[in-house]
Amino acid sequence: MFMSIKKVLDRSLEILALVVMAVLVVDVLWQVFTRLILKHPSSWTEELATFMLIWVALLGAAVALGRGAHLGIDYFVGKLPVRTRLFTEIFVFLCVSAFSFCVMILGGIDLVMSTLQLNQLSPALGVKVGYVYLAVPISGFFLVLYSVIALVERLTRLFKGEPDSQQEAKEIESGIT
Repeated sequence: MFMSIKKVLDRSLEILALVVMAVLVVDVLWQVFTRLILKHPSSWTEELATFMLIWVALLGAAVALGRGAHLGIDYFVGKLPVRTRLFTEIFVFLCVSAFSFCVMILGGIDLVMSTLQLNQLSPALGVKVGYVYLAVPISGFFLVLYSVIALVERLTRLFKGEPDSQQEAKEIESGIT
């Protein structure tokens, strides 16, 4: 049940990121076309590109974390023994989930609410800037979700004493670690 809900959320997030990226590409192409071909640059395309870049970066970070492909320096962590590596990953996912919850969700909701209350509009598009900032708490929700899932997986492996890959199982059997 939980995994099917997660798959639906994963797919929805990926589709949303794809749509935002497609809008960004079309917008930038239109900007280049109006500037170079028509010799009359569009006034709203740069602002829309900025807003779409905010959304695609934040949503892309959540997609990457959900896929386990988030940028990280794991060279040294990969050299650690299995249990130490699991403890390190648990610490990292605790930090990511705490930061995402406190800063991105709670702080993001506060940012969106205060910006909407101020009725701040973007200059070229006339869009309420609070709607642009919705990317922060939305991506924060997915970052917390994926961090907690990864945290539970690591804790389960740690308490069951399971190695996290076949290579590590071979290392344990041969006494390398």
